[in-house]
Amino acid sequence: MGLETVLFDMDGVLYDSMPNHAVAWQQAMAQFDIVMTVEDAYATEGARGVDTIREMVWAQQHRTISTDEAMRMYQKKAEIFHSMPQAVIFDGVFDLMQLFKDNGCAIGIVTGSAQRPLIARMLADFADFVDESRVVTAYDVERGKPAPDPYLMGMKKCGCPDAKRCLVVENAPLGVEAAVAAGCRTMAVNTGPLADDVLAEKGAERVFKTLRELYDFWGQSS
Repeated sequence: MGLETVLFDMDGVLYDSMPNHAVAWQQAMAQFDIVMTVEDAYATEGARGVDTIREMVWAQQHRTISTDEAMRMYQKKAEIFHSMPQAVIFDGVFDLMQLFKDNGCAIGIVTGSAQRPLIARMLADFADFVDESRVVTAYDVERGKPAPDPYLMGMKKCGCPDAKRCLVVENAPLGVEAAVAAGCRTMAVNTGPLADDVLAEKGAERVFKTLRELYDFWGQSS
């Protein structure tokens, strides 16, 4: 495959969780007089939650808030999210990870999430492929997606010095932008309502509808 490392985003790639996130964002932000649409939730997906909140507060209320205040608002969103039904793992994820693992690739996960219960669940669900040493969360970087920092950190944690030998699997425009900025090969799975062109224009090498399609593509390549 010519790869050493494969880095997966979490929400919208490993889990079908974005519909729940979109609802939680809308309901939580309404409590702080912030209007957030479903489109906003998908457009800002992948960024650190506190960064999204600070930007929306500035845009709509014209005030700068501290990280602590943004985190308190983010915790309200997390509470609503965790009251909703648990998101399922996408079909094809385990097969795809196993395919890469069998070809000698290190597997890592890079998420903008700061929700510790989600991170704990992810570590349990994918324990056959990753451990905490190869997971990047909002706690690991000061600049979240679309900055390249999360994926640069992912390569560092997986011991991959050459971005050209690192593949990123993303579903969000900001995530694709971050991966491309880090110099990684980037494939997108469009599991949300955005047009394929939105992901392609950010630099995705190919855009797939499902993880199963991506698995079939790489299975043929290998």
